[in-house]
Amino acid sequence: MSIDSDHDGLSDELEQTLLTQFKPVFMVSHADCSGVPAEFAPENRNPVVQSEDAVIYGQVFPGKAEGVATEPTVEIHYYHLWEKDCGRMGHALDAEHVSVLVRASSTESIPAKWKAIYWYAAAHEDTVCDASQISRASTLHAEERGATVWISAGKHASFLNEELCRRGCGGDTCEKMIPLSVTRIVNLGEIGAPMNGAFWISSHRWPLAPKMARTDFQPASVGRLESLSQFDIAWVNPAKRPAQSTIAAGDSTIDALALSNQNTDRAISTAGDATGNALNTTYGNVKHALGTSVHSVGKFLGLGSRDTRAAQ
Repeated sequence: MSIDSDHDGLSDELEQTLLTQFKPVFMVSHADCSGVPAEFAPENRNPVVQSEDAVIYGQVFPGKAEGVATEPTVEIHYYHLWEKDCGRMGHALDAEHVSVLVRASSTESIPAKWKAIYWYAAAHEDTVCDASQISRASTLHAEERGATVWISAGKHASFLNEELCRRGCGGDTCEKMIPLSVTRIVNLGEIGAPMNGAFWISSHRWPLAPKMARTDFQPASVGRLESLSQFDIAWVNPAKRPAQSTIAAGDSTIDALALSNQNTDRAISTAGDATGNALNTTYGNVKHALGTSVHSVGKFLGLGSRDTRAAQ
């Protein structure tokens, strides 16, 4: 008899099999000020770091099938949880993740062969600096295995391409990167039915529960990706990209702009080539155009001419 500890319709055995098959290759900074992802003490209502030993936490739940597909679809989240965010505007505890949507090759989930359809990487979710991305699994050569994901030093934002790490608000860096030696993948279960003593998933000390409660593959994001070429990686929130370019062009304005949360409706996707190394080809043009606005922003914030020149 199959055991389904989190009552989501998927057996514990299947969930662990999928977590293992699609485990990403996490590239982390050798000099990250927070070390490696942490393991949290079980049976606690609040997250308490037990050790920093490169544990990755997983969540597996039924996904929504696109189109007329009848084969089982499953969404998998991989959480790399840190003792602290020690980058710009740092804070205690840091809950970050990447995810994948996979589909079975037949209507029988076991022993079907599973194949990834889309990958998602979370980067500064729900902020003006949200640089999360979505990609076809084929673009990343990660249809039957885990994608390679770059984790920015200190901030721990996730990127599906190393170059994209430099496309945020200026606070992300991916230098001196090495593959993370993951020690274990621990299944979190679901909110209301945690597994392995992970009662701390619902703690208000970090935004882990909201990340677990929603799908990362919204129809709007998937639709935008499908309108691009097969080699593209798409921004999940392209309307925020112009504001981010301004922030990146002038670090001295970051706090004011982050607080203002002023966004435009301009959409920018990341374009790539046949190797899947996706780059935002228009980023330089946007940065140059918006860089001219730094003078006026500097005046508004009361910056001197020296600060304004430096921001360009």
